[in-house]
Amino acid sequence: MTIVAVSFFLLMLVGMPIGYVLGIAGLIGMWTIDPGGRFFPMAAERFFAGLDLFTFLAMPFFIFAGEIMNRSGITDRLIGLADALVGYMRGGMAHSNMVASVMFAGLSGAATADAAAFGNTLVPAMVKKGYSRPFSCAVTAAGSIIGPTIPPSNLMIIYGSLMGVSIAGLFAAGILPGLLICAVCMAVIRLGANRFKLPPAEGRLSLWNIIRAFKDGFAALLMPVMILGGILAGIVTPTEAASIAVFYALVMGAFVYRKVGWADLEEMLIRTARITGIVFLIIASASILGWWMTFNQIPQAIAAAFLTVSDNPAVIVALILSMLLFIGMFMDINAMLIILAPVLAPLTVTIGMDPIHAGIMIVLALNISLMTPPVGACLFVLASVTGERIERIAKSLWPFLIAEVTILFGVAYIPELTLFVPRLLGLAQ
Repeated sequence: MTIVAVSFFLLMLVGMPIGYVLGIAGLIGMWTIDPGGRFFPMAAERFFAGLDLFTFLAMPFFIFAGEIMNRSGITDRLIGLADALVGYMRGGMAHSNMVASVMFAGLSGAATADAAAFGNTLVPAMVKKGYSRPFSCAVTAAGSIIGPTIPPSNLMIIYGSLMGVSIAGLFAAGILPGLLICAVCMAVIRLGANRFKLPPAEGRLSLWNIIRAFKDGFAALLMPVMILGGILAGIVTPTEAASIAVFYALVMGAFVYRKVGWADLEEMLIRTARITGIVFLIIASASILGWWMTFNQIPQAIAAAFLTVSDNPAVIVALILSMLLFIGMFMDINAMLIILAPVLAPLTVTIGMDPIHAGIMIVLALNISLMTPPVGACLFVLASVTGERIERIAKSLWPFLIAEVTILFGVAYIPELTLFVPRLLGLAQ
């Protein structure tokens, strides 16, 4: 374990991509079992077996659908609707940012996609209205994790596929926590209006503006309804729903809004292939390291170590969340999920947690790590898109980060926050 752990962190420190780090660490682990190399041929088998899950096909489709929606101007229409709903309050554009994140969540399923979309559109608009750039980026980062919490969510697809948990159940369980994140962050914005020096309220609530904005954004809002409705009703699988989302997005972008052409299609396909390739390389390489961990019974050893600290379920949950948040500060969340889920999921079963509840807790903790320095992916995306320094964004982000960590512990200790909707739909006991 020492040799593999040291090799893993050394390769990360020298800047090697995480997909290669995982694969090489797995090979080193196989070598420690038998220096003669008898286990090496299994690496190729595990590499391909790690991707041999039908539900993984949903990810590239959802990524592609999100790319089309970004290019077709759907984002602007959703922002317009959000502004009509909450833009009249003090700090209206910050509130609109949060509400738009909820609407956009049903289209992309990825925090970095949301951060890039709103970093290009809402952040410059907020700065023009008098908001500071670091605060504008912080609001966008805080709202971006709503995307992979409210379904569809690529992390939930990976977790459900690996752990044999109902993806439809996970999707249903993510709805209330995602809405709660939005509500609490909007409360932070309202309560901190003076501290953040937010611009005064502009205009007032107008029913006519809401109706007009709803009409413009209706086609965009229909897409998540189709996706979620089909999955939760059992009409389609997540993979089939993702392919339908691509078809619907193409029709809307090419024929209704007329903003997607053949040249755009080529570029979007290339971007989708790159993003999918990175995620799939991480998954496949992590399966090699995962096999080594299973062979050496490392998950059982870690679970036993947790149980030696305490047999109190509340204490164990706190330890799990603390570990996820700490490691998430330094490691890619896809790799974390693939490595740690097989370790932590059996532990949560031991303390009596529902598998869907445990899955949402783990996924939400990983989502929050996307906005924690030093390697939070959403921070890097916003820094590259807006030109703002990461440390300035992180400084403005702390009130939102504290609020979302509080929500995380609430979700962990109050099962009804995640299980109410799945039970209502008959997807959980």
